[in-house]
Amino acid sequence: METYTGKSIFKGIAIGKILFYQKGEQPVKRMKIEDTAEQIKRYEDARAKAAEQLQGLYEKALKEVGEANAAVFEVHQMMLEDDDYIDSVVNIIETQQVNAEFAVATTGDNFAKMFAEMEDDYFKARAADVKDISERMVNILSGNESGGAIGDEPVIVVAEDLAPSETVQMDKEKLLAFVTRLGSANSHTAILARTMNIPALIEVDIKEEWNGKMAVVDGYTGTFYIDPDEETLKKMQEKKEEDIKARELLQKLKGKEDVTVDGKHIKLYANIGGVKDVASVLANDAAGIGLFRSEFLYLEADNYPDEEAQFQAYKTVAENMAGKKVIVRTLDIGADKQVDYFNLDHEENPAMGYRAIRICLDRRDIFRTQLRALLRASAYGNIGIMYPMIISVDEVKEIKKIVESIKAELTEKGIEYGNVEQGIMIETPAAVMISDLLAEEVDFFSIGTNDLTQYTLAIDRQNSKLDNIYDAHHPAVLRMIQKTIENGHKAGCWVGICGELGADMTLTETFLKMGIDELSVSPTFVLPIRKLIREMSTK
Repeated sequence: METYTGKSIFKGIAIGKILFYQKGEQPVKRMKIEDTAEQIKRYEDARAKAAEQLQGLYEKALKEVGEANAAVFEVHQMMLEDDDYIDSVVNIIETQQVNAEFAVATTGDNFAKMFAEMEDDYFKARAADVKDISERMVNILSGNESGGAIGDEPVIVVAEDLAPSETVQMDKEKLLAFVTRLGSANSHTAILARTMNIPALIEVDIKEEWNGKMAVVDGYTGTFYIDPDEETLKKMQEKKEEDIKARELLQKLKGKEDVTVDGKHIKLYANIGGVKDVASVLANDAAGIGLFRSEFLYLEADNYPDEEAQFQAYKTVAENMAGKKVIVRTLDIGADKQVDYFNLDHEENPAMGYRAIRICLDRRDIFRTQLRALLRASAYGNIGIMYPMIISVDEVKEIKKIVESIKAELTEKGIEYGNVEQGIMIETPAAVMISDLLAEEVDFFSIGTNDLTQYTLAIDRQNSKLDNIYDAHHPAVLRMIQKTIENGHKAGCWVGICGELGADMTLTETFLKMGIDELSVSPTFVLPIRKLIREMSTK
């Protein structure tokens, strides 16, 4: 028996044979050709087929992992239409008189290298996307399109790395787990693994000779056993059965209250990225939606979504939630979420730049359109509005003036709207330090622990070199959370957490003892956290 360790992406136990997954990449040969027009036509045909495949992947991902996680394939479709990329391929074919495969591979390598060397973390991340798209088209051109095929029996997939498109194409019924040498905890593939409830390890020193061997993935400890002995296999089988029973028991918690042993009630809500994610919220029995990331309406469009399109999206979610709270975060574009048609300037440090509420208060036509849509939709359900990246009382007062002016417009036109709660994201140290003053202006706080940790510790959370010191459990971060809760409560303001720390079950008891009122997490975490809440006391 051999034992290896890695970084666990999703907890769980998987037992089965290893499939060493190879992309089937062959060196792309440079071939001299005479008919450049024919090669350009081959390229255009391959591009059309790639677009068709990506649309199919998007629809498959939509059903299996939700709208927010499927969005990567829409990004890939848009990149296929990038004029600079297309011009480069065509230029190489025409000037060098080479085959389409070579022109695509060369362009892909050039663009991936260019993106990887950029300082902006958003563009750095696009390097992998360009590589994925280029490989897809080379495979189409060369007739090698077996990506995602893993055979007829359940397997643990071991690979150097996996692209999101490869992960989604794999048959979920046959994919027991995956183990890779490369990858990161924040990659699209890792997010897909968590959404699909598949045990996964990264940063494992993999070997091709493992192919076909029996293995065990222990996602709880980050351990990978190759050819486990009888004792280990028995122990892991028992652990797997316990895991299955635990998941079945969680289903019995549906319909139960989120209340501690000593009677403290918690609002246990879910985070979503779009309308289609509501199905997962309802399936996991969340009490409401604590974070509707409205920026996905903008990220998925090729121009500013108009008031009617936004209204329909917010209205649909509000109606489907049938009176349960739906908190919509206003546009949070900027930093690592870029939209071409916003024409945002390149920034040396976008995480602390022109983003979120700063854009909204500057480009008020965009902001007013969204607020009108939200207020109109509030007539159809229990909608709350939440504003991100707040650093001052003046910002909140200005926002409230805008909201009141829109309400007056709607009233004048006889358009109904509901009684909307207004709150802010607490994600900057500035907001924490003046939270006593901010609490006087709003109905609720929602602590965005991802950015709060980043700004408190002065660590760029997109920089993988700093992963070892990015500590969301840092005493400074926990004190910031405690101070926010105390100041909010003094002014009668309820306080929640919607960042990833909300799903950190090692801190659930700590948060409850601090006095937190609400936790908003990915839908799949709702029932495990409910179980924890119902077993603990805050005293």
